[in-house]
Amino acid sequence: MPKDGHYINRSNWLRAAILGANDGIVSTASLLVGVEAVGMEARAVLLAGLAGLCAGAMSMAAAEYVSVSAQANVEEADLKRERQALIDDPDYELQELADGLERRGVESGLALIVARQMTIHDALDAHAREELGMSGSDGRSRPLQAAFASALSFTLGAAMPLAGAVLSPVGMLSVVVAVVALLALALLGGVGAWLGGAPVGRSILRVTLWGSAAMILTSALGGFFQTGP
Repeated sequence: MPKDGHYINRSNWLRAAILGANDGIVSTASLLVGVEAVGMEARAVLLAGLAGLCAGAMSMAAAEYVSVSAQANVEEADLKRERQALIDDPDYELQELADGLERRGVESGLALIVARQMTIHDALDAHAREELGMSGSDGRSRPLQAAFASALSFTLGAAMPLAGAVLSPVGMLSVVVAVVALLALALLGGVGAWLGGAPVGRSILRVTLWGSAAMILTSALGGFFQTGP
């Protein structure tokens, strides 16, 4: 358990890391077994897997950057409006802050005293936390950080089934890739659940079932379009 006794502070980075790694493992393993089922030779399968890793990592980075940038723009627009409101009508904003504290259980007179103290300390930060739900500067959206983290976690995840394909004996590529991918997913699900304080067994079952379904589907689709002997 974390030192502060809570897991919620890990939710943002843990979600991004688990999502990226899971996507890397499942998409790359599914691509490898699907292409191999078509009947391509091992070298072509590996090249397809490597291309999938590069494309997936860049796609994850771009998607995360765009989505987090949009979130950051919304946050900045809200902060700009709040900053102007504090200039235009500070008394109203003070009372609004006090009312918010009252709704959370603080007594009326005490709420106004606390609101004044929070305003003196950092008025914008106080309103960002109480009205907008922003957890200070540490909790603000960082597009570049999110893009890098997503690309890195995807790459690390995708490297596992790709390594299995490189090391697999002749004729065993799909089996080795599937086993490596499922083991990696089980490890990822277990570690993610442990870090987030969730049931480990349920998390492992969830990720391995979905990963298996993806690989089975792409393998069946590849077999349908088989071109080899």
